[in-house]
Amino acid sequence: MLRFLVLYTALALGANVAQAADLDAVKSGQMESLVTYDEPLPLPPFTVTDESGDEHSMKDFEGKVVLINFWATWCPPCREEMPSLNALQKEFGEDGFQVMTIATGGSNSPEKVAAFFDKEGIDVLPRFHDDANFAARAMGVLGLPVSVLVDMNGHEVARMIGGAEWDSPEAKKVIQALIDED
Repeated sequence: MLRFLVLYTALALGANVAQAADLDAVKSGQMESLVTYDEPLPLPPFTVTDESGDEHSMKDFEGKVVLINFWATWCPPCREEMPSLNALQKEFGEDGFQVMTIATGGSNSPEKVAAFFDKEGIDVLPRFHDDANFAARAMGVLGLPVSVLVDMNGHEVARMIGGAEWDSPEAKKVIQALIDED
């Protein structure tokens, strides 16, 4: 039995390494800045609240590829990338993919986020809040925007520091590769 467990663990780790290598193979253009890992990283536990005040965790997204986007209403690059995140969610957001936007910091009230989303036509993204920066700190977010790609197993496989055009062909290629791997 012990031999089986050791073999299974080795095979699982090998599959994870191949997944990260596949993301590197499809990165191009702006996605060259996407940092991938040799081994997927476990996510720390954290919760965020929605605009109704209900708490959510990553368990709500089990079995999906998730693009977690930490942002703020006062951050110009964050605001610039939000329409592309909305477009990405519209294209890929079926059962296997979810963009999870998290407005971090106390200055991002639900009212400010709603006003920004309404003004910009952001109509399919969730409006999560991390008022006390607990989720951002748990995830090691030091500046904004930061986007974290999470595989269907709930592990961080890549991170983008700074804004990106998430609906670009290069970004879609990375997202599709991750969906296809899982």
